[in-house]
Amino acid sequence: MDRDCFIRKNSEYQKVYKAKKISSCRYITLFTKKNNLNIARAGFTTTKKIGNACKRNFVRRRFKAIYRDLYPLIYKGYDYVFVAKKDAVDCDFKDLKKDFLNVLKRQRKVKN
Repeated sequence: MDRDCFIRKNSEYQKVYKAKKISSCRYITLFTKKNNLNIARAGFTTTKKIGNACKRNFVRRRFKAIYRDLYPLIYKGYDYVFVAKKDAVDCDFKDLKKDFLNVLKRQRKVKN
């Protein structure tokens, strides 16, 4: 995956949050916004409610691994911001991946 496939700047995150296209599942909240590019970009957010920096980074690494795995199935031309919920730290990788796919399906942003 290219470096351009990720949202980096705070202003870009804020634009996605303000679009208010929100879906939520057990472990993840998803914000989406059309980006008029030929790629899908993603950002991953973990709040201090989750725990210390070690736990937050652990969840972000899991999110990135799942995103890389599902990238061919995700519709291009959108910005996605995945926000981890508190329970995301303790769940299995398999359950997190299933939830990741479900939250994308709720917004109809994944190919069947």
